[in-house]
Amino acid sequence: MVEQYAGRVGEALALRTYTSRLLGSEPALVLHGGGNASVKATWRTVLGEQVPAIFVKASGFDMATIEPEGHPALDLSYLRRLRALASLDDDTMVNEIRTHLFDHRNPTPSIETLVHAFLPGTYIDHSHADAILTLTNQRGGRQLVHDACGPHLVVLDYVEPGFQLALAAAAAVQAVPEAVGLVLMKHGLITWGESARSSYEAHLDTVSRAEAFVRSRARKGATVFVSPTAVRDARERWATLAPVVRGQLASPTGQNDCPWDRVVLAPQIDDEVIGILASEGAKTAYVTPPLTADHLIRTKSVPLWVDVAGSGEPAAVTAQIRTAIQEYGAAYEAYVARHRDQMQAGLAEFDSLPRVVLLPGVGAIGAGRDVHAATVARDIAVQSLRVKSAVASMGTYEGLSERELFLMEYRGVQHAKLGGGGGALAGRVALISGAAGAIGAGIARGLMEHRCHVAVTDLAGERLDSLARDLNQAFPAHAIAVPMDVTDPASVAAAFRRVSLEWGGVDLVIVNAGIAHVSPLTSMDLDTFRRLERVNIDGTLLVLAEAGRHFAWQATGGDIVLVSTKNVFAPGAGFGAYSATKAASHQLARISSLELADIDVRVNMVSPDAVFGEGARRSGLWAEVGPDRMKARGLDEAGLEEYYRTRNLLKAKVTARHVANAVMYFATRQSPTTGSTIPVDGGLPDSTPR
Repeated sequence: MVEQYAGRVGEALALRTYTSRLLGSEPALVLHGGGNASVKATWRTVLGEQVPAIFVKASGFDMATIEPEGHPALDLSYLRRLRALASLDDDTMVNEIRTHLFDHRNPTPSIETLVHAFLPGTYIDHSHADAILTLTNQRGGRQLVHDACGPHLVVLDYVEPGFQLALAAAAAVQAVPEAVGLVLMKHGLITWGESARSSYEAHLDTVSRAEAFVRSRARKGATVFVSPTAVRDARERWATLAPVVRGQLASPTGQNDCPWDRVVLAPQIDDEVIGILASEGAKTAYVTPPLTADHLIRTKSVPLWVDVAGSGEPAAVTAQIRTAIQEYGAAYEAYVARHRDQMQAGLAEFDSLPRVVLLPGVGAIGAGRDVHAATVARDIAVQSLRVKSAVASMGTYEGLSERELFLMEYRGVQHAKLGGGGGALAGRVALISGAAGAIGAGIARGLMEHRCHVAVTDLAGERLDSLARDLNQAFPAHAIAVPMDVTDPASVAAAFRRVSLEWGGVDLVIVNAGIAHVSPLTSMDLDTFRRLERVNIDGTLLVLAEAGRHFAWQATGGDIVLVSTKNVFAPGAGFGAYSATKAASHQLARISSLELADIDVRVNMVSPDAVFGEGARRSGLWAEVGPDRMKARGLDEAGLEEYYRTRNLLKAKVTARHVANAVMYFATRQSPTTGSTIPVDGGLPDSTPR
């Protein structure tokens, strides 16, 4: 790291980056943007002066992957002068921090910047270590910390992070000059040293002592050992329950065209979680406040517990899940009402839905506006279960008071960490059949640019897998490759179940799979014709039917867009098998628009012509059709593309992106439309729908 970075940012910040990553790479110490780190060094001004500086991790940055620029530099001498103040509100504190950055373009440093500025030590490391929280979040925790970690640590009762914590921490450490670390009750651990190694090793030594102490005090029986088939059974159960849970977690928007804001779900289903949730008194032990106030904006103050009875069939459990969510919402609204007079001005009230759902016999589920938010909530929930299980094995859990929780949950500097999370399709999940081709890939990319989560499906193979890899490079974790044979009912059902397992359900289905064949009717091979029937007609029917069943279970409506063709309206000679089977596919979509409207599912069609490729992906249809067309017209590939461009009214080259734009019109419900077709062909009068 010194070789890589020191020449640009100096050795001190290079080593700071190194040990930040070491801490951030261990989930038992730091999770998803948590933790903190700093180093005191110097900054060279434009006048050539070397002035004292502190480099502090920026708010919300992930320590596991942080770069040197993730530790913005501030004027250390000025920040230390702030210790003379008796109080400092958040807005003023953030202003003082922002206006004393050495580079105004830097991200905002952590809310705990002043803690790091006021404490001794060149390097400072701060984590929310599981073992430390196991000790601090139970009755008698202060004594347990002393017993476990020895007298070289200062223990400070909970103080709300920010200026008051900075004052309290500095005063407590000043009273014990020989201290090498500070334990913040119900918060975490801070260590320091004159070198990166000494601070880091003091941190690990303290955590290791705590871990050994917890093991020595643990009683057996805090979790239940589960059968070897429990995880398999839980996954099957979750695949059935997921669309129901997801549908009930959607929040109404008050808009007629787009009535629901949806969430993405991230499940953790393993024997450890199942065993913890099956332990005696689990609901009492685990429906409790978070380990640290930093988790609040990700998880809310408590999770939702739903003990689903019966077989888990959607019809049998929907009412039970709905009731549990409604009761949770009512309790959350009452909690906010009790403390609303202490809410900071200008803050928006969070919705009343849970961010974590605990399902005994199934697992722990995170919910969020996108897969990242859902994964963060899930991972924090699983970490919390582990720590609370360890507490249950040796004592009684004690979290923050309701008032302390509220003051941290409704705090502007915390809300700022959440970001906008925007995008027209944020929270939405799409499934695309035949996605490995040019049009499917173009639609996938177009949807993902609007923050949609996309399951790309096609026959198994490298063509499908490489598409998902390419998409995830541009939109991390927003694409999954799901092998699906549209001619096989079991394969289609399995694909929808796979997406439910991964993200909770599907909102948008793009029926795109199709194949072509060139032959006059007089010499048409019947088996070949039937092959087109199986893909273009049977495949459409199976995907439409499964989508309809899924949308009914989820109960939040949905959208289906069929990728049709201009050949439905203007068939071509020698292209009868494709034209006829796509016409049948088109008609099935129109019928589904009639049958699914009463559950608010809109079914529409886009009708493209002459889409030859999407980037390096060439169209499978044109691979089939192109050679015959080129031969008939005496053209090469480029000439054939030019021919089709010039034959439409607009003289436009039609691309997969144009098809994606038409899909987006329907996906975002720009008008109250179902059963309609948008031509994407540059203007071909003979193929205009009528």
